[in-house]
Amino acid sequence: MTDLTQHTIAELRDGFARRDFSAVEVAEAYTRAIEAAKVLNAYIVATPELALDQAKASDARLAKGEAGPLEGIPLGIKDLFCTRGVHSQAASHILDGFKPPYESTVTSQLWRDGAVMLGKLNMDEFAMGSSNETSFYGPVANPWRADGSNQALVPGGSSGGSAAAVAGMLCAAATATDTGGSIRQPAAFTGTVGIKPTYGRCSRWGIVAFASSLDQAGPIARTVRDAAIMLKSMSGNDPKDTTSADLPVPDFEAAIGRGVKGLRIGIPKEYRVDGMPGEIDNLWEEGKAWLRDAGATLVDISLPHTRYALPAYYIVAPAEASSNLARYDGVRYGLRVPGNDVIAMYENTRAAGFGREVKRRIMIGTYVLSAGYYDAYYLRAQKVRTLIKRDFETVFAEGVDAILTPATPSAAFEVGAMATASPIEMYLNDIFTVTVNMAGLPGIAVPAGKDRRGLPLGLQLIGRPFDEETLFAAGQVIENAAGRFTPERWW
Repeated sequence: MTDLTQHTIAELRDGFARRDFSAVEVAEAYTRAIEAAKVLNAYIVATPELALDQAKASDARLAKGEAGPLEGIPLGIKDLFCTRGVHSQAASHILDGFKPPYESTVTSQLWRDGAVMLGKLNMDEFAMGSSNETSFYGPVANPWRADGSNQALVPGGSSGGSAAAVAGMLCAAATATDTGGSIRQPAAFTGTVGIKPTYGRCSRWGIVAFASSLDQAGPIARTVRDAAIMLKSMSGNDPKDTTSADLPVPDFEAAIGRGVKGLRIGIPKEYRVDGMPGEIDNLWEEGKAWLRDAGATLVDISLPHTRYALPAYYIVAPAEASSNLARYDGVRYGLRVPGNDVIAMYENTRAAGFGREVKRRIMIGTYVLSAGYYDAYYLRAQKVRTLIKRDFETVFAEGVDAILTPATPSAAFEVGAMATASPIEMYLNDIFTVTVNMAGLPGIAVPAGKDRRGLPLGLQLIGRPFDEETLFAAGQVIENAAGRFTPERWW
């Protein structure tokens, strides 16, 4: 029998239907794989007993012909999603021991559709990072290695554990979140597919908040088809989330074979940035050729306020984080470090509980919201955000169906490579992705090639609001042309 962990969601679904294997057999194969791959540090906690119980229930439903859309599919869950009775700590020390008595809407929908939970995945603390090195539980190792090198590489962030687990065959797919690129950047670094859907497509209820106007849940998977299958189950209106869109959820998988014939694909000149490596530019050119050959028309476009997106994002996001993270004070749950009085307890708890990057962003956010600086920084950043959104609206109004850009400015870099660098150098990893969050648009990263060291590179497609279907159709064209990318096992 082929290693069951090698199958995609679509292949597992077909195999279950043919009775080629059982959900229990698949769950046990993944449990063994997770145990053997601890060096990747992708999982903070594994839940093998729960997975086996859920798999047995899936087998019973499969036998009765009552299979759900994700029946028996083993998933990893980013530690930002609250899961009832299971470790949910946003990879932070300040939430020590927190096991929520409730389930996030997204994960409850996955269990409703028959999915199996393998465990909680590592991530940058409170989703703040682009390398998965800020986790209280230590960095995640990318399953990829450069040709001829044993140097550990980052998987990207903040959903680095999700991307590494999918690429390393430690789950069939994973939940993730994207505030400024945290699905698309790690997907590009690991040769996986990641989609950040339109803001409001997936409920945020039960997901630990970083920046509420930017955060959005989405899947990381091995193929475009698998990402479409996952997003269908994750999406939908939720009365508990006032930002959740009351719109029908399309059959995203049905859009896979639609192709791009007749579509107008925008190529923004502002995404050709100074110092961009030649191999990223070459990849972009190759992506254009694939879409053109498939029948799309390429259109040069301008998004003039793109240059302001990164600085505006790093004002808006920390400001919202400063407010959201004020609730972690040692009083109600998580870590508590005693002090001489309640104020000292607050200070001691937050000093010990938050990591360096989280503290940095809280301080930036508090500063830009303070009296005398609110208008100069936060209000101006929100005005820039409006202009960025208007740029996209103008382009789409002129008949552009989707936009093609690079996903990242480079391939994965070495663990610790940014340790002595300015934080700004790390923030520049989000240069191609933050505009999508600032405008609330959908964006997908699809593996498209490798760099000179044999590491995966991705292309990004940006779509109209709530038009993820076009992204899946165009993403499939890129996947068909580029092929799939799998790391050689070294762990």
